[in-house]
Amino acid sequence: MKIPKHIGIIPDGNRRWAKSNGMSKEKGYELGLNPGLILFKLCEQAGIKEITYYGFTKDNTKRPAVQREAFTKACIDAVKMLSKENASLLVMGNYNSPMFPKELLPYTKRRTFGSGDIKVNFLVNYSWEWDLNNLKMANNSKGDVLSYINSHDISRVDLIIRWGGRRRLSGFLPVQSIYSDFYIIDDYWPDFEQSHFSNALEWYNTQDVTLGG
Repeated sequence: MKIPKHIGIIPDGNRRWAKSNGMSKEKGYELGLNPGLILFKLCEQAGIKEITYYGFTKDNTKRPAVQREAFTKACIDAVKMLSKENASLLVMGNYNSPMFPKELLPYTKRRTFGSGDIKVNFLVNYSWEWDLNNLKMANNSKGDVLSYINSHDISRVDLIIRWGGRRRLSGFLPVQSIYSDFYIIDDYWPDFEQSHFSNALEWYNTQDVTLGG
């Protein structure tokens, strides 16, 4: 079976899940913590080498304060949970912004936990504009253009899995996602099931990955 080396995770639908279950929207974020940990362990079992989780974006910070506080706390808790696993962990995002949680500053340099078998990237206060901001410097350099993006330590994404039914990238790692296969799950992220992951891998196995060749 063809296994993707690197998968991107867009865990969408937390607010819609909360609303459909009679809760206020911010209550949905903490329900995404356990699915994220389960998914990590499934990736570990499957032999995935790298995972990138989409935490929150610069645009997400425009939401009401109660929601912003809730998803920020969920990201902090998620990173702390992953730091107890066999992960080479990096938090990627604009850490100079007041919207970046100070609790995650120690993770803005990649750190190894346990055996560090899987590279885990967690996007926090991320925006593609921030990521590509230094590209203009590459015009005066003979070096590798990609070395100038802030996310240069993150490899090309083979498979992106998005929950919540939306069919868009929402600014997720535009450079690394150029040739990614995109698998959509209509269920909301808090309703995560292991079959979502296994079905995505089975689907990926049927794709003709040519990278344009």
